Amino acid sequence: MHVLVLGGDGRAHALAWALDNSASVDEVVSAPGNPGIAALGKRCIPVDANDPAAVARLAGEIAPDVVVVSAEEPLVHGAADALRTHGMLVFGPGADGARLEGSKAWMKAVLAEAAVPTARHASFTADQEDEALAFLDRLPGLYVVKTDGLAAGKGVIVTDSIDDARDAVRAYLSGQAFGDAGRTCVIEEGLTGPELSLLVVCNGSTDGWPLAPAQDFKRIGDGDTGPNTGGMGAYSPAPVMTPQMSERALDEIVRPTIAAMKRLGAPFRGVLYAGLMITADGPKLIEYNVRFGDPETQVLMLRLMSDLVPALVAARDGMLKSFDLRWYADAALTVVMAAKGYPGTYLKGTRIDGLAEAATLEGVEIFHAGTAADGDRVVATGGRVLNVSALGASVGAAQARAYAAIDRIRWPEGFCRRDIGWQAVAREKALTGG
Repeated sequence: MHVLVLGGDGRAHALAWALDNSASVDEVVSAPGNPGIAALGKRCIPVDANDPAAVARLAGEIAPDVVVVSAEEPLVHGAADALRTHGMLVFGPGADGARLEGSKAWMKAVLAEAAVPTARHASFTADQEDEALAFLDRLPGLYVVKTDGLAAGKGVIVTDSIDDARDAVRAYLSGQAFGDAGRTCVIEEGLTGPELSLLVVCNGSTDGWPLAPAQDFKRIGDGDTGPNTGGMGAYSPAPVMTPQMSERALDEIVRPTIAAMKRLGAPFRGVLYAGLMITADGPKLIEYNVRFGDPETQVLMLRLMSDLVPALVAARDGMLKSFDLRWYADAALTVVMAAKGYPGTYLKGTRIDGLAEAATLEGVEIFHAGTAADGDRVVATGGRVLNVSALGASVGAAQARAYAAIDRIRWPEGFCRRDIGWQAVAREKALTGG
């Protein structure tokens, strides 16, 4: 089987790595790919993944058996639709299904139709600033302001300051912060509790098959401080997500959404990522993503014992109910190394050394998320640049390996959180008396 991975971020690298380990895959091609994927010996072809016509032309030239789309923007722009129009087999939703991530206001409307538990919320357009500020005043004290459109994971403000929330609303609706993506914004009452990620493989007509739960870290700083980001690290398994809680999340949140999407004429095919908050009242949905999570994919691919390809084919062919996935008992943890200044303005083109040395450590895999090749050098080109990942017998062991690898990477212009997985590590120490 020949597989095209559409994307060039850390998810694409992790997927290409997992597919490379599949007994049923003869060739993996990535577009546009990145230096890490190329180092696997995989062909990387420059293409604008957000241009559906260009993507369809490329797929027509290389004739893959299946195309896996790793990121949200190509899906929202209709890459899966263009590929299916040309007879390609695609793992990922069409633009109608991708609206769940492409428009948070529309997503909230779907949740209401499906009676899915979520935060108290309202949506406002650029000419409704006064109404938006009045809604803020009626909330009890933790405020969440989100762009309606895509903002690379950075269009979310969570604050207990009413003044900061008001400033965010004004900046979003005026277009000063995120342009058109924020001219419609969603304001929510803040929820509290452990935040978890549940990814579910869907074929549009069945309940879907959940992947192993993971926990990610959105805040930029240690101790979950500072602004939200696209994700600064993750680990799996997540002990808070018990089998009972997982089944409740599926029954109360995911399955009603799948059914609602089908009723709306937009059956969801691909990976539905449910960002959950486990509140005192049970699981509530924060938001949906319509693709593999980042950086959750990196830890899930490390833990996946089963061959990934049959799972993709089962979703495509409607055979999920007769399918099963197995996971390694080991824990996996990934730490995102980002360019200084992220999630604001950051430098590009800075040199990264020591990657080969770091990758020699036992259990460590380094996935490239925002890099480019400059001759024989690797340079940073994005905000989130590397995903330093590791397996271990416990979360603490995986954490120690990941940070040992980071300490061998020489990149003065980069930084990372130093506490990814701290809750799970503290829980492990409490249980063992360590």
